[in-house]
Amino acid sequence: MTNIFHTGLEERWNSFSLPEQMANIGAEVGRTINWKRKKNIKMSTNSFYRSLELLDLTINDKKNKNSLKEIVRVREALVDFFIGDNIYKSSNKLWEKYFLYFNLAARKNK
Repeated sequence: MTNIFHTGLEERWNSFSLPEQMANIGAEVGRTINWKRKKNIKMSTNSFYRSLELLDLTINDKKNKNSLKEIVRVREALVDFFIGDNIYKSSNKLWEKYFLYFNLAARKNK
């Protein structure tokens, strides 16, 4: 995997817990949504690609092997929502709510 936005992050990323990783991915997804609302396609697209890079790092993190099915499904659904046909009928609100719980879990564990 070649990282375009997050070069040299893998070792540090792997030190994060799964809730911390997912909360950080959620922050990028939130930025994607916010830029999309502001109709700034370039910034929205860049945020989306950063979220995919972080998801790929999370998928490749060996400690997440028991959660791999959900993580891969999240990646698939995000791609469907932002650049696909939205066959899963996702919404901005759904994604914000989904990632909120990881944020709360990450904070609780600190």
